[in-house]
Amino acid sequence: MQDILRQALKLALLSALVAGSAFASPQSQDPPSQEPAKTPPPAQPQTQQQTGSQPVQQKDTVTPKNSKEDVEAIGNRNVGKGMNLYSLEREISLGKSLAQEVERSSKLIDDPVVTEYVNRVGQNLVRNSDARVPFTIKVIDSDEINAFALPGGFFYVNSGLILHAMEESELAGVMAHEISHVTARHGTKNATKGELMQLATIPLILLGPGGWAGYGIYQGLNLAIPVTYLKFSRDAEREADFLGLQYMYKAGYDPNSYVTFFERIQADEKRRPGSIPKVFSTHPPTPERIENTQKEIARILPARQEYIVTTSEFDSVKSRLRNIMFTRKVGDNAPGKPTLRTKTEQSKKQPTGNDPNSTDDDRPTLKRRPDSQP
Repeated sequence: MQDILRQALKLALLSALVAGSAFASPQSQDPPSQEPAKTPPPAQPQTQQQTGSQPVQQKDTVTPKNSKEDVEAIGNRNVGKGMNLYSLEREISLGKSLAQEVERSSKLIDDPVVTEYVNRVGQNLVRNSDARVPFTIKVIDSDEINAFALPGGFFYVNSGLILHAMEESELAGVMAHEISHVTARHGTKNATKGELMQLATIPLILLGPGGWAGYGIYQGLNLAIPVTYLKFSRDAEREADFLGLQYMYKAGYDPNSYVTFFERIQADEKRRPGSIPKVFSTHPPTPERIENTQKEIARILPARQEYIVTTSEFDSVKSRLRNIMFTRKVGDNAPGKPTLRTKTEQSKKQPTGNDPNSTDDDRPTLKRRPDSQP
């Protein structure tokens, strides 16, 4: 019974984490149409003073109320405390199983320049976080603007997110947010809630009119139950915003870029109302969320003379990735390449499928082999 429940929870957790990622955004409708561009040589990080239309004014010194607000205490605090039935070892094992399912159903970018760069940016954030597990970071070949981190540190960044980011600090802000979900152990905390709910419900079903038959029906429905508890709540998203700001700041990035990314998604929604997926409704980039983020920047992050905003290497990798995506899409649309057609398409071509006089070349025909004649 426990094995069945665990398997159900595993599948539900995977679907909820992928579908309910905090930065899920509409899939790009227009594939890149420009010709491949030349990749400029990488250079040193560009640093500058706070940028943006209205950068948040930060104090020279701040007085944190507790260790969770103290960026100097990062790495020496337990931000993932709370009720959790999963040990770190079990969390890593769960994440590994979920990662295998993700990679079976996704196409990964295998270009060494792109993957090494994204991994380096991510590992720098991990080193400046409260992570207690090692991270494995990979890039998924997908136009969807998204990133998600599974329990145990298995982190996936969509190529669409990299191409949508205008600066390295924007990419770092999104990645820091997803890293925060792992450091705060949101996934396994929600899985714990799902398991406790299932265990609490079993006695009621066994004692009901159906007895063991009722339990059998319950097992058939248990995939739908944990999903309610596996989607990140608004409180979890606020905590991930809060921690993510600290991690990107600790790594040297401009925290205002996090707000900039929010504002871009909000602008996209205004230009194309309804373009943000429904899963975003639990944690939309609303003016209130943007305002709360700006308040946290001013309250807990002391001012710095310089921040990393972007690097020429980011522009180089982004251009290289755009060329990879362009080449793939040209190859996918090449003439003569095999394509799959749905049954509906076939039926449209053959409105009278039983007509013996049909001359449709796609219909199978039987022919006698010359060497098979008696």
